[in-house]
Amino acid sequence: MTNKDVVLRAVGVEDLPLLEQWRGDREHETEFGDFLPMARRQNTYQDRWYADGLLGEDEGVILICHDGLPIGSIGWHPVGYGPNRGSQALNIGISIAPGSRGKGIGSIAQRLAYEWLFRHIPVHRVEASTDVENFAEQKALEKAGFTREGILRGAQFRRGEWHDMVSYSRLRSDH
Repeated sequence: MTNKDVVLRAVGVEDLPLLEQWRGDREHETEFGDFLPMARRQNTYQDRWYADGLLGEDEGVILICHDGLPIGSIGWHPVGYGPNRGSQALNIGISIAPGSRGKGIGSIAQRLAYEWLFRHIPVHRVEASTDVENFAEQKALEKAGFTREGILRGAQFRRGEWHDMVSYSRLRSDH
């Protein structure tokens, strides 16, 4: 797998039906959550498309394409750590279609995502977290260049119980 095989691109109007399909497909909601939890926070992709094109400094969604075909998405939202916008980080989440998982696409896409965010948004920190039992995503984040920071105890309520999360970050100053 090379970087040339995996690209990130903006969502186009022609992609909206696919995003809606992923949003409503139970196969895409894995044991650790995927397309549906992110989509439930929003009204519909169509509503958001007209508002901001799904690209914004505070939050957004971008498509992951493999060999030219959309196979997933990466979204981001702000997390505040202080009294001013300079203390804001962006938290990313990734969703990949079941048939495209386990091929190294996630680590490439997450690296491309933080590179894109640092290039286009004045933020110093990009972070991600995943369930303590999601070893595949932990490996993907580390391979992408994120630093493991620690455990966020009881940070996510999912499927009727609290789950611990592993926190990762990438700083603009990291090399």
